[in-house]
Amino acid sequence: MNYTEEHIRSLDWREHIRLRPGMYIGKLGSGKDADDGIYILVKEILDNAIDEYIMGFGKEVHLRVSAQEVNVRDFGRGIPLGKVVDCVSKINTGGKYDSAVFQKSVGLNGVGTKAVNALSRTFRVCSFRDGKRKSATFSQGKITEDKALQNTGEPNGTEVSFLPDESIFPHYCFQNEHLIEMVRNYTFLNRGLKIIFNGETYVSQNGLLDLLNHKLEGESLCYPIIHLTGKDLEVAFTHGNQFGEAYYSFVNGAHTTLGGSHLTAFREGIVKTLKDHYQKDFQAVDVRSGLIGSVSIRVVEPVFESQTKTKLGSSHMAPDGETIRAYVLDFLKQELDNYLHRNPETRDVLLKKILQSERERKEIAGIKKLANERAKKANIFNKKLRDCRIHLNSKNPLAEASTLFITEGDSASGSLTKSRDVSSQAVFSIRGKPLNCYGLSKKIVYENEEFNLLQHALSIEDSLDDLRYNKIVMATDADEDGMHIRLLLLTFFLQFFPELVQRGHIYVLQTPLFRVRNKSKTFYCYSEEEKQEAIKNLGGKPEITRFKGLGEISPDEFGQFIGKDIKLEPVTLAKGGWGEMLKFYMGKNTQDRQDFVIGNLR
Repeated sequence: MNYTEEHIRSLDWREHIRLRPGMYIGKLGSGKDADDGIYILVKEILDNAIDEYIMGFGKEVHLRVSAQEVNVRDFGRGIPLGKVVDCVSKINTGGKYDSAVFQKSVGLNGVGTKAVNALSRTFRVCSFRDGKRKSATFSQGKITEDKALQNTGEPNGTEVSFLPDESIFPHYCFQNEHLIEMVRNYTFLNRGLKIIFNGETYVSQNGLLDLLNHKLEGESLCYPIIHLTGKDLEVAFTHGNQFGEAYYSFVNGAHTTLGGSHLTAFREGIVKTLKDHYQKDFQAVDVRSGLIGSVSIRVVEPVFESQTKTKLGSSHMAPDGETIRAYVLDFLKQELDNYLHRNPETRDVLLKKILQSERERKEIAGIKKLANERAKKANIFNKKLRDCRIHLNSKNPLAEASTLFITEGDSASGSLTKSRDVSSQAVFSIRGKPLNCYGLSKKIVYENEEFNLLQHALSIEDSLDDLRYNKIVMATDADEDGMHIRLLLLTFFLQFFPELVQRGHIYVLQTPLFRVRNKSKTFYCYSEEEKQEAIKNLGGKPEITRFKGLGEISPDEFGQFIGKDIKLEPVTLAKGGWGEMLKFYMGKNTQDRQDFVIGNLR
């Protein structure tokens, strides 16, 4: 094809946002998952309201959300009346470029509100300021109504309403549980802020202490949560009885789900401080085994690695200020050391936990060495792994597409292998049902060949820093055995690598249960209701196939279900964590489970 001047296009701001929405709000989605784009839209508007609170204006924010429409009202200073239209419709326009007016805000690039505007079927903005009111209405970023100034008795602030555009977000619906979690995080990070969501009030007086208590409700902890606060920095942490680490990190109120320089400094600072305090040369892995922590930092002009602000890239507290690493390490060196001197009971329990982790690590050292040697040999020609070319720990711009399907049996893995995208989709095949590892030590990961090879395929032996695949997908049959295999795999991840689940890397592949077809049309149905609807649409007596196993789906058909229309169910942790639930379903309480099953038979 000829490449000429005619192929060069210049897009205006709204055209670019609508053509490439993923650059601005991440994945689109229908609202089923917490990281779907419609929640980023809510977050962008709420961030502006929170920034007003941080600057000392307005003590509460009102958020109303129906199934499809959002309304946010803050009581801050209000957008300057002469710039209301510009602030929501002119790219690179806003007050966040002036650090004297907005210090340590999360909105920096003058893009967020414009992205919401461009991606909304209807977008209304209204500013209340000193007895005057200015409002405007847009559709897909184009202004449809620009009202003149009016007198008002309303208190100062800004109100924004928007209806996401269904041509960008087809069949979307806001889920209350995701919004409530977002609201809770905002209140945990801004002590004293009151957010009224659909008539219910959320407020926190203890910050990250409340956050960890909420996340760990019902869980067994080694010692009371250590909560430390300072200027621009707040941390909270404890140790649980699980392996691995789990963190919740935030910058200027934004939930950095992928961490960044502040989380790296927090993890390093805890290890360094405890080594100095106990005057012992601990291994970092022993100190952090079972650690559950949260860190919140406020930075002037932070740099994030994407517009969705999921990972902090900044290395300094301010452009010409102290490094984040030095700031966090100095804070922990003083405050954590003082805390342990003042709380000798916690100090003693924490030491016992570290020494226990050290003993467990040394106990499996010999087994680990042999297992790693076997794994290195297997990596040369690993029959269980059909690898892909692009990995998450590479610098490839498509790295986030890297996916590992874990499947059972030769027939299912054969169909997947033949139909996958070899550049970004890998397949790991397990043999039958894996071991139930609940309550077992990490020794079993090295003794069990499949677990050890899976650990090495993922490259997560010591930490998630070198994780090779962004999505780890359990692809099992849609029957009782398939469900059991899923649960056994999930037990493995939660027992030894809970951060994989907490960071949202674990998924379940949804494949059709039925194929309904006649000579001219074919429908793939994921439920009994969809099957009945397909039968009704086709009429007559169509051919109906029930897919009992993935191996029954031909490679040509399978390609349709793992491509752009792939249906993935993310595995998420509900309030209160997972410890007690996993203990009930996977522990040694056989009689309790039997009574539960009998009592709930239909």
